[in-house]
Amino acid sequence: MKVVIIDDEQHSTNRILQLLEPYKNKLHIETFNEVACAIDGINTLKPDVVFLDVQIHDKTGFDILKQVDFLNFSLIFTTAYQQYAIDAFKFSAIDYLLKPVTSEDFESAINKAFERGERNQLSDKMDVLLSHLSSSKFSKKISLASIKGFVFIDIDSIIRCESSGNYTYIFTTDKKMHTATKTLKYFEELLVHHEFFRIHNSHLINLHYVKAYAKSGFVTLSDDCKLEVSVRRKEHFLKACNAILK
Repeated sequence: MKVVIIDDEQHSTNRILQLLEPYKNKLHIETFNEVACAIDGINTLKPDVVFLDVQIHDKTGFDILKQVDFLNFSLIFTTAYQQYAIDAFKFSAIDYLLKPVTSEDFESAINKAFERGERNQLSDKMDVLLSHLSSSKFSKKISLASIKGFVFIDIDSIIRCESSGNYTYIFTTDKKMHTATKTLKYFEELLVHHEFFRIHNSHLINLHYVKAYAKSGFVTLSDDCKLEVSVRRKEHFLKACNAILK
């Protein structure tokens, strides 16, 4: 298995090399600290896994990805960026390691990279990531991990999310249901700034698709689905709805 490490800070590269030590007998590892060399290296080596720093001198890791011809690899970003960037990685379903890299985080990321089979979707994931990192007002997308791979949908098209154990059913405006291999809590935290509200332990809804609310405690959504709002969340729910209208 071929692994490429791209970072302009030698101590960061050394840290990844140290963490890869237990696997070195089955790996061919190359390191790069310049953008041009990294682009040539990826195109020539055609790696299985790439560790890519977000910031490389006066360029970014995204500059490299835009210029390489080969994208059939598992990508793991390494970054010192704060929460706004971390949220973008989560939306895109691209793995990342926050510097300084811990052994626990590394083990989780590298094991997923070794097992991963959806490398051919990296280009789509990058589109999602870049849309969230930009200040563009174009519709933002989310990568939904499923048993078969990934589905990329507009966040604005999500009407509601329904819990099913460790899975979540995502219902969209095109009348489709997607099964995601993440919990409802994961989506609640991810969509908190997109005006979604958890009305019940089992239901997370897009407030923009609320059509009616009855005194009986049931909300009707644009797809005519009726869901109960838990008593303890009723007050916060109504406040959130009123905030949307202002």
